Amino acid sequence: MQIHAGQYKGRRIKTVKNLPYRPTTSIVRKSLFDILHNISGKTVLDLYAGSGVIGFEAASRGAKEVTFVESSLRVNSLLKINSTGFDNVNLVFVKQDVLRFLDHPGSYDIIFADPPYNYELLDELIPKVISSLRSSGVFILESSPREFSIPPTRVKDYGDSQLTFWENN
Repeated sequence: MQIHAGQYKGRRIKTVKNLPYRPTTSIVRKSLFDILHNISGKTVLDLYAGSGVIGFEAASRGAKEVTFVESSLRVNSLLKINSTGFDNVNLVFVKQDVLRFLDHPGSYDIIFADPPYNYELLDELIPKVISSLRSSGVFILESSPREFSIPPTRVKDYGDSQLTFWENN
């Protein structure tokens, strides 16, 4: 995997087979950042960070701070390896269960979450994340195609993946 745009365009993000995550595809990432457009100076929260490619892409495109939340120790180690050389942004790594982190999260301009597709706690996750958004912030959830109890502002389908957007207006 590599970064598509910004200061670190073309930089490879390392992944390791047999780790417990599913990286966001290149097509979905490109579409996501085309929709978000200018993220310069924004604070970004990458939940279920996995390889961190979403957060690192945000850093490359000018985010001022990116927080990665991942519960796996092995995956957190990989995130830190991938972060080497990202000198233009404050990168924060949190090894914690996402729902526990969201009990005291801070506030963010952009929050991205990519939980496992069989994740059963989405109805608990979504309101917690939305309450962590700053005014005019946006929450993007990558999931298998589905409907949600809290109406989204936008939905984009990509085969077996779906990006669902909620805004805090």
